Amino acid sequence: MRITLVGPCASGKSVLAHTLRARGYDARQCSQEHSYVADMWRRICEPDILIYLDASMETIRRRRRVTWGVPYLQVLQHRLWDARQHCDLYIQTDNLSRTEVLQKTLRFLQDFE
Repeated sequence: MRITLVGPCASGKSVLAHTLRARGYDARQCSQEHSYVADMWRRICEPDILIYLDASMETIRRRRRVTWGVPYLQVLQHRLWDARQHCDLYIQTDNLSRTEVLQKTLRFLQDFE
């Protein structure tokens, strides 16, 4: 089963991909900055499962130490909404530990199999 991890949570994707590989899954992450364009990654990677790890706009802004103008923020929000529509599993990571993200992912994979 091929799993691709996308979304703005770079360190979360890396840790989850490593942990899933250690459990025998073929998991890889998209590390490009615009990895929230999930439909594109579905076409490129052709995964069996596409998992989107998301953070709130405020969390992303705080991590990147940026201020976005309204037009850019609207475009970004549309892209994030679109990404959620194209993923098999969407996880909002703001208030979850990495262990909780792993547990949600493993429950989904067990149900998927």
